[in-house]
Amino acid sequence: MLKLSSLALASLVAASSTFVTFSDAQAAGCGRASWYALHSRTASGERMNPNLMTAAHRSLRFGTKVKVTNANNGKSVVVRINDRGPFIRGRVLDLSKAAASNIGMIRSGHAKICFEVIG
Repeated sequence: MLKLSSLALASLVAASSTFVTFSDAQAAGCGRASWYALHSRTASGERMNPNLMTAAHRSLRFGTKVKVTNANNGKSVVVRINDRGPFIRGRVLDLSKAAASNIGMIRSGHAKICFEVIG
């Protein structure tokens, strides 16, 4: 059995607390977002409503609140994750039509955004 001195054990504990978990790495970032306005069921089971402030993300928990900022104009919106996606390479979020409208990305269909989990 391996025996560790108290100093070695303390160093090991301190070093392990600095690692970033996968979920922390997904809690904020920048990338491209697109928008969608379907009326089908989302992966969470609720019906998609393009008039609500919702979004799709590949791994964040359903119900997570995310602040999304359009990098081109600085406009922000808070959305609730209720679906999975986007499934297009290079995109990090799919926003509802209402959320996309609030940050000024309807016309282009996609935009460079930054996002952070707020709750």
